[in-house]
Amino acid sequence: MTSDSDVRDVRRRPLTTYVSRADDENEVRRLLGAGRLVTLTGAGGVGKTHLAAQVASSLTREFPGGVAVAGLGELRDERLVPRAVADSLGLHDTAGRTDLDAVVAYLRPRTSLLLLDNCEHLREGSVELVTALLRECRELVVLATSRCSLGLAGEQVVTIPPLAVPHDGIGTPEAALAFGAVRLFAERAANVLPAFEVTEGNVADVVRLCRALDGLPLAIELAAARIRVLSPSQIADRVEQNSAVLTSGLRMPVERHRTLRATIEWSHSLCTETERIVWARCSVFAGQFDLAGVEAVCAEDSLAVLDAVDGLVDKSVLSRIDGTGKVHYRMLRLLREYGGRQLAASGDELAVARKHRDHYARLIAQAADTWFGPEQDEAYERLTAAHADIREALSWSLRTPGESPVALEMATGTIEYWVARGAAWELRDWIDRAIDAASPETPGRARGLAIAALCAALHADLPRARRRLADAEAIEDEDAAPYVAHASAFVRMLSIEPDSMARAAEAVRIFGERGDVRRQMHPMFIQGVALAYRGDLPGARRLLGSMRRQCEEAGEYRYRSMALFGLGVAEVCFGGDLDEGERCIRAALEIDLRASDVLSAAYRVDGLAWVAARREDWVRAAELFGTAATLWERCSAEPDVAVTTTHRMFHQATRDALGAARFDAAFAEGRRRNPHDALSGPPSEPVGEQAVLAPLTPRESEIARLVAAGLSNREIAARLVIARRTVETHLQHISHKLDFVNRTQLAVWVEQRPL
Repeated sequence: MTSDSDVRDVRRRPLTTYVSRADDENEVRRLLGAGRLVTLTGAGGVGKTHLAAQVASSLTREFPGGVAVAGLGELRDERLVPRAVADSLGLHDTAGRTDLDAVVAYLRPRTSLLLLDNCEHLREGSVELVTALLRECRELVVLATSRCSLGLAGEQVVTIPPLAVPHDGIGTPEAALAFGAVRLFAERAANVLPAFEVTEGNVADVVRLCRALDGLPLAIELAAARIRVLSPSQIADRVEQNSAVLTSGLRMPVERHRTLRATIEWSHSLCTETERIVWARCSVFAGQFDLAGVEAVCAEDSLAVLDAVDGLVDKSVLSRIDGTGKVHYRMLRLLREYGGRQLAASGDELAVARKHRDHYARLIAQAADTWFGPEQDEAYERLTAAHADIREALSWSLRTPGESPVALEMATGTIEYWVARGAAWELRDWIDRAIDAASPETPGRARGLAIAALCAALHADLPRARRRLADAEAIEDEDAAPYVAHASAFVRMLSIEPDSMARAAEAVRIFGERGDVRRQMHPMFIQGVALAYRGDLPGARRLLGSMRRQCEEAGEYRYRSMALFGLGVAEVCFGGDLDEGERCIRAALEIDLRASDVLSAAYRVDGLAWVAARREDWVRAAELFGTAATLWERCSAEPDVAVTTTHRMFHQATRDALGAARFDAAFAEGRRRNPHDALSGPPSEPVGEQAVLAPLTPRESEIARLVAAGLSNREIAARLVIARRTVETHLQHISHKLDFVNRTQLAVWVEQRPL
């Protein structure tokens, strides 16, 4: 059990290396209150991101529509800027709208703050996005960070200075620690060497060091990493010596740029030769990466990779990220850029980039092999952690002559992942670009065209789907036959055209002959629903029941949810057992809520509304339609994609039975409810009844209570039906506000609050 003194002791340690800049924070808040676009500029490593995050986390009450943080540092493609914002909002893109359309639709009615971090390398895409958002979303405020301004009308630019440094005359630790640069050095040094303190004996050298580093946070952190083997005096001596030597001849007009470059150069000079090679090769990673990734890009060179990674972590070149399964690493963008220059100078850039691409191509292939089974969650998590680098691998393959066939293979390998992530539009774009870049003779082109048709159909873009399908059918490729049949069946089902069942059955048969059970599942669902539409309810039960059993035997659950929903639709809509139909849809919804699959949950809740309407429980039906509407909106989707006729029929029947006023009231009540309530009937008390835990927002209070109840981030996301990254963002805000470093502290704090 944790005592109060333990909590107070832990709280003395800051969550991050952020050092308060009260004046800068207040100025940024003032400008955000006066205008709609504020850009923080300044040298790399000056602390723009930390400052912006601190300000954003303090403004949650001022922006009831939410505070979203979209980091662009991992991106290297202008086209993906809107997708990054959609990801930060937890939006799916399955409604036939572009990512920008989805973001605009979501933000337009809300009073929100968007933090757009690290814009400078994607300036054109950032400018286009911000221009559109500010024009279309009148209550939106944007806070951006960039090494240069965006150059937009109405933009208020704040140049962030380095941390304050003391003058030479400062002689006591207390006086020196009043300055941000000294506090940061002391904190970072204590992280490396817990016994370190600023004392009477070393204060002059610490001050000298911070002055030599111009108060630049990144430079201070790199220097502090040496405290285990060097004293402050020795570090200061080397910084001063290297600053004089290493900055000569550099084309960097601002002195502090040269100081930072010199510090990075010095850190590089202290690395072993192997560490330098690994540093350079790790610069190819766009996001976080694990040891297997490092070993892949350093393959065939007999390098002591593990020791080098350990050394780079010790020198603060790599940051360690602890996860639930394995440790990942990340490199700050400035250090990655420096490593990239070293890699280019070595002549190994092309070979290392190809090793990087091949590693992520293998990762996708492995995920495809394990997707239909109990390792599905693990495969999804691996791909999610690697998403930035999957994008980079695809992009490299498309811009490198002769590599587009690999991009096509990667993009079409595990489409379930992209759909589950809510990024079907992005997948469609990658596939289309790969097809356009590949020659007509490229192996797998027909299969790629068929999958592109399937993706277009997912967005209800039937004209494009038919064009892609016709192109696929024109290529004589036996390997592509089941993919063409699958896409054709789906397009025909959405178009309410004949022969969808026959084409789906053909796809099921051929995939089955090839032992590809995973790819049998969706066409089997299409075939089963088509049988129900044709009046063959027993046939639909047999086929969808078989699909369900195969999923259960394999330990797979996403397609199991699909099979259950298909069985529910067959029973509810085609004269079957209403109670059994409700049980199936409920079971599907339970799976979707556990998996945080918001789009699938929207279909299931809508289906439960049909059940209530069939029972003439009109108020409950209207409430469930309201709950489903919130989910559809969250996905930027509509029920008209695949359940048009049924949805409209039951929706209109409910409205007619209640009348407009009563329907709207019940619908509004349902909108306020948690989707979990659909599993247990109406809630015993209104959502949000519990008191807010000041200084947290209502949503942060809700998440804090769930943490205290022992739920993981994934379980919290499932309970609240939000993206897990949204939960993580809320927890970061909570940590900043309460200055906590772990979940135990938060749980203790919640338990001590009055009920």
